[in-house]
Amino acid sequence: MTLHLAFTAKLAPGRNLNIGKVWMSIPSARSFVVLGVIFACGLMTPQRPKAEGYPSRPIKLLVGASPGGTTDTVARALAEPMASALRQPVVVENRPGAGGNLAADVVAKSAPDGHTLLVSFTSHTINATLYPKLPFDPVADFTPITMVATVPSLLVAHPKLPASNLEALIALAEGQPDTLTIAIGGIGSSLHLAGEQFKMMTGIRLLNVPYKGTSPALTDLLGGQVDLMFISLVTGTAHVRAGKLRAYGVTSAQRQPSFPDLPTIGEVVPGFESNAWFGVFAPANVPAGITDKLNAVIVAALENSRLRDRLKNEGASPVGSTPAEFAAFVREDIRRWAPVVTQSGATPN
Repeated sequence: MTLHLAFTAKLAPGRNLNIGKVWMSIPSARSFVVLGVIFACGLMTPQRPKAEGYPSRPIKLLVGASPGGTTDTVARALAEPMASALRQPVVVENRPGAGGNLAADVVAKSAPDGHTLLVSFTSHTINATLYPKLPFDPVADFTPITMVATVPSLLVAHPKLPASNLEALIALAEGQPDTLTIAIGGIGSSLHLAGEQFKMMTGIRLLNVPYKGTSPALTDLLGGQVDLMFISLVTGTAHVRAGKLRAYGVTSAQRQPSFPDLPTIGEVVPGFESNAWFGVFAPANVPAGITDKLNAVIVAALENSRLRDRLKNEGASPVGSTPAEFAAFVREDIRRWAPVVTQSGATPN
């Protein structure tokens, strides 16, 4: 770019000597103009946080469930190795309510700097259909970091039920439609929808008995007031081994080491699989460098034998996916649960 200057010299009052147009090329002017434009644009463009220097303060892990549950346990198991690797305190904050939506909403509206994270679970994808209107988009408003673990469940019954295996149970239900009862520990939960999926894929008709939580549902199942229930592996194991409950199958794709002789439900009902999952999200638009750093730290933590043992005590199988893999899973899981939620007629409690 060339800067042209034209000027006139004044010799005396009333007399102007027109030297003529003097065209001067000043190559250096181009540099000043370009720098000025760049500087101006820099002032107008929002500055996004960078991975360098991250984290600069304590990190919050928000949990949409009460203390003591599996989601809370997963978060607290992650907090210690994350704090050690990132050299900042990692604080677990419980925000239970609305199936995890309260905590998710806080994170969705947080600054995209990686200092506020969400440890979520299966409800994140179920709620996309279960709730007619969410205050956030479960895909667009989050940056998936990694899936931490999956937890299968068991289909169990009171021992008085006259069916010794899954095939016999299905036959019994077919012969007595709307007679056998199935306890639901929470409308719209993954355990509830595992039962709905089971009914849809087998064509049997069970009578739903809803409860305000897993504990009262399990109490009635143990007492024989209801017949069946889907229950997490860790919760049901002790009762099955004590003979207080009969297990008919596990919801995972593979048999579980804790019950090697127990078939998967998919062995009898082809295609059936239903696992709870737990994962870490950040708000949308977190820089790739921060996303990758968090992923690397959590995946490395999941390789630690102490953490793996702690998760396995919860019946959880550690995963440690890439952000891209977890993002693809979330989209697919929303599509997978949508017809089950719709056909079940489930509505939020």
